[in-house]
Amino acid sequence: METLLSSRTPSPLIAPKPSSSRSHSLPSLQTRPNSLSFTPKTITSGLKKHTSESLSVPSSWLIHAQQGLAALALSLALNFCPLPYTGNAQASEFDVLYEGPPKESYIFDDAGVLSRVTKSDLKQLLSDLESRKNFKINFVTVRKLTSKADAFEYADQVLERWYPSIEEGNNKGIVVLVTSQKEGAITGGPAFIQAVGETVLDATVSENLPVLSTEEKYNEAIYSSAKRLVAAIDGLPDPGGPKANENKRESNFKSREETDEKRGQFTLVVGGLLVIAFVVPMAQYYAYVSKK
Repeated sequence: METLLSSRTPSPLIAPKPSSSRSHSLPSLQTRPNSLSFTPKTITSGLKKHTSESLSVPSSWLIHAQQGLAALALSLALNFCPLPYTGNAQASEFDVLYEGPPKESYIFDDAGVLSRVTKSDLKQLLSDLESRKNFKINFVTVRKLTSKADAFEYADQVLERWYPSIEEGNNKGIVVLVTSQKEGAITGGPAFIQAVGETVLDATVSENLPVLSTEEKYNEAIYSSAKRLVAAIDGLPDPGGPKANENKRESNFKSREETDEKRGQFTLVVGGLLVIAFVVPMAQYYAYVSKK
């Protein structure tokens, strides 16, 4: 760059002012843009070239660093920021507690195992019970439990959370079904427990919910439990529950007769093999000797 500047003539800007008239100075003023425009272009292009070469490696490293930080920020946001609630199908056991009792239905199907037909039949059955007897039963299905040891503790927690006072939960019942554990629980206020009776409560928990859940008949498990509880509140005979299928396993042990028969056959086979093992070599040896 020093060579380029030194080889050229001095710029008219720093040249001594001529003593002639204004007409002689006008051409020099008109050449100023041309003389000045050439030198900055050469210098600027050289600076751009050197700058791009020197900053190519740091800019690439900076892009990778920015991408890594963006990925880290996204991962932290997904791990620590809760997702918005989008419905019962995406809920959890904690959402069931904080959401409160269903307003338009009697079912909180967190596990997503109930069909529309079952939900419609339950709503009709339970709304009729509430209008006639002033007893409200809510059914809750969850996939698994992480905060409580079993379904009974969780059912009590739901009842206390939804109906904090005895007056609010006196005639309320809560039925919980845990699909992964194939078990259920029923709890409620004093008036509800008295109206249903301990016998029907224990039978429903030990028969309807676990037996049908083991066979993955969740719709039948919920609806049969509802009909059994409603019948008990209405004072009707208990319709009963399903019985567990007792699969009879065939014994792998043989009877005494079969053992004796097999033993006789085994003795004959072994005896035949022993005879062949001794007689055949002796006959071959006898034939070999007789030829000599």
